[in-house]
Amino acid sequence: MLNEYNVGVLGATGAVGQEMLNCLVERGFPFKTVKALASERSAGTKIDFDGGEIVVERVGPDSFKGLDLAIFSAGAKASAEYAPIAAKSGCPVIDNSSNWRMDPRVPLIIPEVNPGALKRHKGIIANPNCSTIQMLVALKPIYDAVGIKRIVVATYQSVSGSGYKGIEELADQSRNLLSGQDAVNSVYPHRVAFNCLPHIDVFLDNGYTKEEMKMANETVKIFDDQNVKVSATCVRVPVFFGHSEAIWIETGRPISPDAARELLNRAPGILVVDDPKANRYPLASESVSRDEVFVGRLRADPSCENGLAMWVVADNVRKGAATNAVEIAELMIRDPQLMKTDWTD
Repeated sequence: MLNEYNVGVLGATGAVGQEMLNCLVERGFPFKTVKALASERSAGTKIDFDGGEIVVERVGPDSFKGLDLAIFSAGAKASAEYAPIAAKSGCPVIDNSSNWRMDPRVPLIIPEVNPGALKRHKGIIANPNCSTIQMLVALKPIYDAVGIKRIVVATYQSVSGSGYKGIEELADQSRNLLSGQDAVNSVYPHRVAFNCLPHIDVFLDNGYTKEEMKMANETVKIFDDQNVKVSATCVRVPVFFGHSEAIWIETGRPISPDAARELLNRAPGILVVDDPKANRYPLASESVSRDEVFVGRLRADPSCENGLAMWVVADNVRKGAATNAVEIAELMIRDPQLMKTDWTD
């Protein structure tokens, strides 16, 4: 194992890319150098990093030579083009886009859930959807203990899931409405300020959105269990940071809320906040800039046999994207075999 690593971050000027850079520093990742990469539009930009500044470089076919590891958050198109180039050059890629998530050659990793699947990578590792990550971190201890047959989830997703443009749209609309002006929408199909939109990504022929089907399909792949059934409704809400989820599960064997709470209290990456009498439950506002998945409102679901309900919250830019990617990198550098690539088209 090397003592220090040359790391590249593609999409370094975006909301998630900048948080990836922050996480590398905050978590003490042993980098020797960090190369910030982006499109031609952002090339030459100076961004803050580790108490100084680094200049963003334009990504190209030669950008990954000399790098030991790359983390991508530049969208599916850039990932499809550059991840294979990086992997073939000997630089493994941890990709945050949706492009590789369902590719059978590519493991879809949440370190608290399925770290063993990393051994199957050939040079590209996928970061799951932000909503899937926090849901499965919360459900994994229960799944291991008693099995899960069915998951029904309603998400309440912040506008930072759309990047800086979503944040700016909510801020502008809120400001305009409060001052008696019209709210203009361009990022979302309707006004998001003081509203809820049951529409994230495009609608599919089955009536679900692509975001909703991501949660279903990614859950099956990560759990490696074709028998888990998932139905999701994904909603964009006027919150800047932090995704919230109402989750109902049907377990394979009975488990009480108290027993589930005890499992979650012992599980890595989870913070149980569950004291309704004191008005203590997970809040999106309290998850901001935190890496834990917050779980509360644990209770029996009387509508089905072996039913359990809960409320799950996490910072979608941190654990839902940047932190999860850096945690994958941390797992990889512990095992020299995981730093090797064998990617072929």
